[in-house]
Amino acid sequence: MKSDNCHKCLVTGADGFIGSHLVEALIASGKKVRALSFYNSFGFTGWLGSLPKEYNQSVEVVSGDIRDSNFVREIVRDVDCVFHLAALIGIPYSYVAPQSYYDTNVLGTLNILQAARDFQCQKIICTSTSEVYGTAQFVPISEAHPLVGQSPYSASKIAADQLAYSYFCSFGTPVSIIRPFNTYGPRQSLRAVIPTIIEQAISGSKEISLGEINSTRDFNFVSDTVAGFMKALEATNIAGETINLCSNYEVSIEEVVNIISQCLNRKIIIRNDKRRIRPEKSEVYRLFGDNAKAKDILGWTPKFSGLDGLQKGLMQTIDWMKSEPSVNVKGATQYRI
Repeated sequence: MKSDNCHKCLVTGADGFIGSHLVEALIASGKKVRALSFYNSFGFTGWLGSLPKEYNQSVEVVSGDIRDSNFVREIVRDVDCVFHLAALIGIPYSYVAPQSYYDTNVLGTLNILQAARDFQCQKIICTSTSEVYGTAQFVPISEAHPLVGQSPYSASKIAADQLAYSYFCSFGTPVSIIRPFNTYGPRQSLRAVIPTIIEQAISGSKEISLGEINSTRDFNFVSDTVAGFMKALEATNIAGETINLCSNYEVSIEEVVNIISQCLNRKIIIRNDKRRIRPEKSEVYRLFGDNAKAKDILGWTPKFSGLDGLQKGLMQTIDWMKSEPSVNVKGATQYRI
């Protein structure tokens, strides 16, 4: 069944990678969107600055900070649905500044939940991450897998997820948790593994610097992830549910390098960079997700699945990174946390 009651949507983290793609999809579907960009004195609104001009009448861009409860109340007050994507997501930086992850990911989520509860929003969709599972204890990883905080980042997201679920149980708040696995594609920053591989390769580097290359991941192309969010918006009776968005395909980082090498038709030599290696007990060595629940409840199936889907998605990402003038290849080998 579909829900047609959400006409105005708030997207937090709208200036980022997944958020900006989601804003475009919502506008294309006829929704009015309030898009939250993290405040800065430069007036920079991230990828929202590249929205087509014809979308301007359907989007209201606001700048602010989800850590400010009064501000959050004002932006939630008159919306029907909240897509909560705003978060600190870089795992290495969570070792450096763990409190900032708590403040943004936990308290920020609490502010969203409380405001959505007070103003009786019809649907709240909180964004989780496959990192909350830690290294797989069984595969494929279903939503029943234990939650293991192997980094300050993952611990903060576990706390945020549990807060969201508690609001459903305690107050009947119509909150759902969407849990994307490793999303990649156009607009992703160089802190993520796929763009850093591609960027180093297309910048002319003879060697690329990487950390752990034997770990496996379940990569989701960004359009598939966004399609999952859109399906969650349309669906009824998903309050209180946690739903994986994953390709149900496992691949190692080394294998991803080899596929990118084939796409670029050039040999890529991997150089181990100790700065990119997590502490041993913090490294997530295996992520391989089960998407059966998303197929059953949302009617969602990834279009970029399996080896063919990954190759297609990587090629689209490579083409975008080659053509996008705002992506600067200078310093591509520099370690970014």
